[in-house]
Amino acid sequence: MAFEILKNPLFFLLVALATTQIASAGDPDILSDFILPPNVTEVDGTFFTYTPFFGKSLDAVEPETFKVIKVTMKEFPALNGQSVSYAILLYPIGTVNPPHTHPRSAELLFLMRGSLEVGFVDTTNKLYTQTLQAGDMFVFPKGLVHYQYNNANDTSVAVSAFGSASAGTVSVPLAVFNTSIDDGILAKSFKTDVYTIQKIKAGLA
Repeated sequence: MAFEILKNPLFFLLVALATTQIASAGDPDILSDFILPPNVTEVDGTFFTYTPFFGKSLDAVEPETFKVIKVTMKEFPALNGQSVSYAILLYPIGTVNPPHTHPRSAELLFLMRGSLEVGFVDTTNKLYTQTLQAGDMFVFPKGLVHYQYNNANDTSVAVSAFGSASAGTVSVPLAVFNTSIDDGILAKSFKTDVYTIQKIKAGLA
């Protein structure tokens, strides 16, 4: 019976359609020009303008630690349904954007100022690294663990574009050590002892 299904052309058509749907998975397409917030029926040009983005970052006092200023559909509702968002990233000297992933989007980083060491790890655990200078761009593939590190002697500034209105961020250190995963399980997973795991957790607290 199962082999008869495999001979049916309709089966292959359904498999092809399902595969195409998975391959194009991302923000859903919308059936209107844009999406208004609930209980809003009319807007003007200000709805499509987000002025605080650059003002809050580049004109502000330089931070002492790594800082990211996101503009997703949470901060800018007009992005809902548009499959795009941005972030400004500020890296004081010697700071790092720790290993993390964006489960719903690739990231295209444009380095505006300074220098950055960047890298990502693919599904075969191969590390790809590059040292970027101002004007360079680098793409982090969707869902892969990646990081950025300011190895220069000045603050670095980058802008990242995402192919999702809500790309999501999963911090590897926090997801592993700042959740409720049992210390014993983590100790076995990292081939160490519970005391070491607790020290790492305390450092991230």
